Amino acid sequence: MTMPKIFALTAIALVSCCGFALAQSQNAPVPADTSKAQVKQSLKGFVGNISNLTEKNSDFRHVLYTGKNLQLVLMSLKPGEDIGEEVHDNVDQFFRIEEGSGEVIINGHLSSVKSEDAIVVPAGARHNLKNTGTKPLRLYTLYAPPQHQDKTVRATKREAEASEPHFDGKTTEASD
Repeated sequence: MTMPKIFALTAIALVSCCGFALAQSQNAPVPADTSKAQVKQSLKGFVGNISNLTEKNSDFRHVLYTGKNLQLVLMSLKPGEDIGEEVHDNVDQFFRIEEGSGEVIINGHLSSVKSEDAIVVPAGARHNLKNTGTKPLRLYTLYAPPQHQDKTVRATKREAEASEPHFDGKTTEASD
């Protein structure tokens, strides 16, 4: 599958499943006394070259955008590093590998992954993603609903394990 088709399928899934507004960046801020319809029109969403942002990211975890129902996070795993085995009981997760190679295990099923591969982990599945290559494994992930506090940046896995605040209900739009 070509990269444009993957991006198109991702966008369709975001819009249809999550009601995610991809972009309305031309709108000005809306005063507090406006109707709900006007407030929804003021949402800017996220627009950016996700491939370039992912390839330049060196942080273990970097939350780019947090919506009410979805979160976009960049990740970079050093050679031999993994995200850590985890289960999100009520969170579906999508991964897109931009650079590098590794392996993912989902409920005991091991698969090799490389640049341009996509991974979907359903809520409740035990999973882990490991860099098995010699270069950083760079990826982005979508959580639905959000998992981490908005604007969280952790340079290393050690930092993330030491202090990782969970989603507190505050979205990127609310904090701008």
